[in-house]
Amino acid sequence: MIGVQAGEGSGLREVVIPRPSRVGAWLHAFRIPTLAASVVPVLVGTAVAWRHGASRPLAALAALVGSVAIQIGTNLANDIYDFRKGADAPGRIGPPRVLPQGWLSGSEVRTGMIVSFAIATLAGVYLWRVAGWPVVAIGTASIAAGIGYTAGPFALAYVGLGDLAVLLFFGFVAVLGTYYVQAGTVHPEAVLAAIPVGALATAILIVNNVRDLDRDRAAGKRTLAVILGRRGARAEFLAFLIAAYAVPLGLWAQGFRSAWVLLPFATGPLAMRALHAVREREDGPALNRALLDTARLHALFGVLFAAGIVLG
Repeated sequence: MIGVQAGEGSGLREVVIPRPSRVGAWLHAFRIPTLAASVVPVLVGTAVAWRHGASRPLAALAALVGSVAIQIGTNLANDIYDFRKGADAPGRIGPPRVLPQGWLSGSEVRTGMIVSFAIATLAGVYLWRVAGWPVVAIGTASIAAGIGYTAGPFALAYVGLGDLAVLLFFGFVAVLGTYYVQAGTVHPEAVLAAIPVGALATAILIVNNVRDLDRDRAAGKRTLAVILGRRGARAEFLAFLIAAYAVPLGLWAQGFRSAWVLLPFATGPLAMRALHAVREREDGPALNRALLDTARLHALFGVLFAAGIVLG
């Protein structure tokens, strides 16, 4: 298939995008590299629950299934509604999307979205039996936010609320929800642990929005990066990095955890590389690499943070 993508100069260049297999198209639509964003909160929430002697493996597994299914459903919903609104037209700087490329039909993607949210609902039914009605509220709000992120006239991503939604749902809701279904309550340490998880998930979105700023503005998609401008979005990115590293440092400095909780600082070089690219570069390829680095940072930081909590 012939596509048009942004080159490193001022114009556009025509490129050949190989058509994937059916399985490959679905995996591309699921955005597999991004799914760590739904796994990390469950790891961290479970680590805190384990440290408090409240871990429940089956509840943690159900929370993981539900979290991943909601993210896949959200990704598919984003494909549908961004395509309808013109934000994912051919020529986007980022990875190609299945609908503009014709790899999947709209009805197929819509069915995939419904199935994903149905799987999340089934996981939620089990968790409701385990932990009660708050799980219903959490699951309903998460699915509604997943659809409402790009759907409707007041879609969160189109009115500057996407960053807040990611911070809330990929951070506080996911970590605290995971902790709650195992411990039956909420603990201040779980609240603190949610901060770096949500901050780095939001940082991924910020890189994406800085890269797509001009195209989003033209499509009428008022992301927070569009509202703040590149300089403001870069400052936001730095602020979220600082917040992420401040939490394990604070937990150690205040004596809540041993030095093991500082394990995430091993990701410092990766964070600095992503920060340099976001602050210094505007071209698509460089920001695509920064996006991948930030996603890796979120995943590696989360794994090390969870390990540090367990060991500390």
